[in-house]
Amino acid sequence: MAAEEPRAKKPRLAPPTPLSENTLFGMGNPLLDICAVVDKDFLDKYGLKPNDQILAEEKHKELFEELVKKFKVEYHAGGSTQNSVKVAQWMIQSPYKVATFFGCIGTDKFGEILKKKAEEAHVDAHYYEQSEEPTGTCAACITSDNRSLVANLAAANCYKKEKHLDLDKNWKLVEKAKVYYIAGFFLTVSPESILKVATQASANNKIFTLNLSAPFISQFYKEPMMKVMPYVDILFGNETEAATFAREQGFETEDIREIARKAQALPKVNLKRQRIVVFTQGKDDTIMATDSEVRSFPVLISDQSEIVDTNGAGDAFVGGFLSQLVYDQPLTECIRGGHYAASVIVKRSGCTFPEKPDFH
Repeated sequence: MAAEEPRAKKPRLAPPTPLSENTLFGMGNPLLDICAVVDKDFLDKYGLKPNDQILAEEKHKELFEELVKKFKVEYHAGGSTQNSVKVAQWMIQSPYKVATFFGCIGTDKFGEILKKKAEEAHVDAHYYEQSEEPTGTCAACITSDNRSLVANLAAANCYKKEKHLDLDKNWKLVEKAKVYYIAGFFLTVSPESILKVATQASANNKIFTLNLSAPFISQFYKEPMMKVMPYVDILFGNETEAATFAREQGFETEDIREIARKAQALPKVNLKRQRIVVFTQGKDDTIMATDSEVRSFPVLISDQSEIVDTNGAGDAFVGGFLSQLVYDQPLTECIRGGHYAASVIVKRSGCTFPEKPDFH
């Protein structure tokens, strides 16, 4: 009898299979962030809460000009979904263009900056460009470790499903993807585009992910959000958004673990994948609910004094998470990737990152 063949030693960590281009698809509001450290008087003048995200109204018209005049501003390519896919691409490194991004910009200077920045980040951005509205901007008003965001969507609000998403060459890019991510913010712009992508993902047993994004989305865009929810495989949010969502849904609990459990159990179309809910809580533990349990994961403690700017931390968490998800890594690894990416971004101004990640 032949001796038993020696078993090949299991490599400790097999290198992940190389990804192909356009594996990760994101769609949302591309905005140019105008960031500045401001004072409480500035927040009060425009009726802003220290830590919030809102859409600009008539009364905020002058805010953008005053911000640029009065404070030292930095410009960063932003928009929640675009930030997340950029961070995911940065974590992945190669090949380039694993991440695809769709959104609407204007034919102007800010639009050119966004195109250039997407290219530098090696994201395959396909913008719908129109000349009626200027490229959207977002004022990030920073006070200590809080940030108040005021978004003037402008062009971002002009995304048209039939003019962009439905075009063959664009829809082919959607079909190429295996993982989809859309921030809840896009529900204010094109819920029909979100539904088209979500139903396609669900029908083909791919992973569709959504972010609660801001309290006002759960409050004022409840109907479109709940139309999409049955297709959501992974739901992201932070503690404030989770609390508002729970109130709006009549969950009758303020316990974040319980909220995660109830959100996990909401009706779902594709039963081959049980929903996963992930709630971040700033420096407190991240909560994850699956169909069998609710777990908490401590964040990477960074010395509070190292924190420069928490703007983009939530987007970065999602980006880091998605960067591991596209490799089919276990959920614990996805969360570790999210925590790593967020820990890098909070030490820098805007949603920016060094040349290469140090994540193993």
